[in-house]
Amino acid sequence: MIARRRADEIAAALSADGLILRGGFNFATSETPPHGPSAAPAKSVLLVGQAGAAPWPHFLRWRDRQPQTIANPLDTWSREVIGAVAEKFGARAVSPSDRPYLPFQQWAMRAEGLRPSPLGILMHPQYGLWHAYRGALLFEDEIALPERREAIHLCDACVAKPCLKSCPVDAYSADGFAHQACLAHVRGSKGEPCRGGGCLDRNACPYGTAHRYPPEVQAFHMTAFAGL
Repeated sequence: MIARRRADEIAAALSADGLILRGGFNFATSETPPHGPSAAPAKSVLLVGQAGAAPWPHFLRWRDRQPQTIANPLDTWSREVIGAVAEKFGARAVSPSDRPYLPFQQWAMRAEGLRPSPLGILMHPQYGLWHAYRGALLFEDEIALPERREAIHLCDACVAKPCLKSCPVDAYSADGFAHQACLAHVRGSKGEPCRGGGCLDRNACPYGTAHRYPPEVQAFHMTAFAGL
């Protein structure tokens, strides 16, 4: 059993790089979980992520020491940091970009009781849309965790839904995300506000604004999305 004290030690190790534990759970005996560090089935998972842009300065210091041509630098940094913590605490580190894909969003909803916003990003009652999951730690023993409570879903109280009214090309709708329309706009002559300051729909959300990513962080993510 992973005791609460051990989870606190893991959280402290992650905090050195601005990352946080995002909850966890024990797999049910009826499930077929991914394997743990010894290739035996994992019994539990702790999600790792961020709130706001806390990891950004740590990532930048690391990036300054890497070749400028490094591919997917944020994923690479996240794997390195979370992998080191996994090795220290006897876990297997996994990433949202691993193939075959692991059900990170389902894990997140299960761990923290969150639900998707109209943009598909999970809505957090404190951080709003300004949070992310960077990886997870798989263990071959169970975790001692307090009983999870369902989080307040702020989107239920939001009547105006400004997140669906700010995009110039209406990329988000009841029909889902118009990926190609968004991509063409961001890459085009009128896409500078999005390229330089992030998704206008996401920025229109009234919740969690104290944790909003700075423009340079949003520009980094938009550049990666658009392949610029």
